[in-house]
Amino acid sequence: MRHVILGNGPAGVIAAETLRKNAPADDIILVGDEVEMPYSRTALPSLIAGQISEASMRLRRDKDYFSRLRVQQVFGRAAHVSSRTRTVKMEDGSAIEFDKLLICTGSKPRVPTIPGIDFPGVHACWTLQDARKIAALAKPGSRVVLIGAGFIGCLVMEALARRGVDLTVVEKRDRMMAGALCRGAGDMVMRWCERKGIKVHTSTRVVAIGTSTLQTLGAPHIARLSSGTQLQADLIVYCAGSTPNIDFLRGSSIKFLQGVVVDETMQTNVPGIYAAGDCAEIFDEAAGRSVIAGVQPNAGDQAYCAALNMADKHAVQRSVRQIDVFDTLGLISASFGHWQGIRGGQWVEFADPANFKYMRLEFSRDILVGSNTVGLTEYSGVLRGLIQHQVRLGEWKDRLLQDPMVLKDAYAECVQQHYVHQASIFHNPPGLQPEPARQAV
Repeated sequence: MRHVILGNGPAGVIAAETLRKNAPADDIILVGDEVEMPYSRTALPSLIAGQISEASMRLRRDKDYFSRLRVQQVFGRAAHVSSRTRTVKMEDGSAIEFDKLLICTGSKPRVPTIPGIDFPGVHACWTLQDARKIAALAKPGSRVVLIGAGFIGCLVMEALARRGVDLTVVEKRDRMMAGALCRGAGDMVMRWCERKGIKVHTSTRVVAIGTSTLQTLGAPHIARLSSGTQLQADLIVYCAGSTPNIDFLRGSSIKFLQGVVVDETMQTNVPGIYAAGDCAEIFDEAAGRSVIAGVQPNAGDQAYCAALNMADKHAVQRSVRQIDVFDTLGLISASFGHWQGIRGGQWVEFADPANFKYMRLEFSRDILVGSNTVGLTEYSGVLRGLIQHQVRLGEWKDRLLQDPMVLKDAYAECVQQHYVHQASIFHNPPGLQPEPARQAV
């Protein structure tokens, strides 16, 4: 049996290791599109900040690790997958045959449509080569413009701030981390960043990038904003989101929407072809819809599940973990559940601007369905438990609408009642046979 894994990031490496353990006699080919030893992309901001070395980013430190594991490494980009001939055609014209295939090609940076975005000194922060170029230009005191203040953008922002640059952040939405935080929480994070010396422009776009001289190479840049402001910059970094890296699947019979559509076993609509990680789209029972959960722990779980099934071990992926806790220059914010609220629901918020503390609770009837917090880490476990287990709050819901800070008291009383109720509902009557065991991830 020949297994081909497209993508040598964390998901690909975990899949290769899992396959070798569970299919010791099979052939395994691990394909990566960078001529680098497999590394963790999430560590790039730490590398830019000077907190770690390139060697520390490697997923496995031993250079002979994969050869000893009997995993063949191939470097190149996939151009097309044929489920009929069971081959992957590469951009260099070569072809790799497979019996079973795992697609874990991750995502790629979204390039903003801005004149001048391809100038030297304008970079994404996506590959190890990108990080090297950014670190070389981000000298103490240099003027840096960062486009984008989402989750990845804020990680890069912190890395740049640690290098002592003169940093300006431009975000087209009305707040920082708009994909995870409500207006009140996002505004508080912005004030915190400004207090740390970072200039932040929200509801603003970079509409053009030019240079202050006729030469583009090595010249200072000018970023023109939609507000009319012009910013001089020695370096411009963009973190404008990402999209699943699946263009090579066009024309194949593999179904994809936003990402590659998979079932609970991580298998696509084509038997023997699987997907995992940032390029996989799976149904999430909690959200009631298909999602792409682009976080590294989730990618690892999915890859492990897919590899077990490729080795005929019959595993299922039970849940999808979403990013929910963020550290922005030392200020911790969190997002759980339907933090945006739901139609017909109620909400309440608490704010202590002087101490950078904030909480917003979202309700559906007497169930807490979502929340945002800033600077209140002591409530994270309480919020996660109430939301995940859909605990009925009863009269405590009205008390929370009056004072969200009684949350711990509500948790202590309502969770105990909830588990007593659950035990009475799900207790198996005598003689009931349990379901056959299945391995869950």
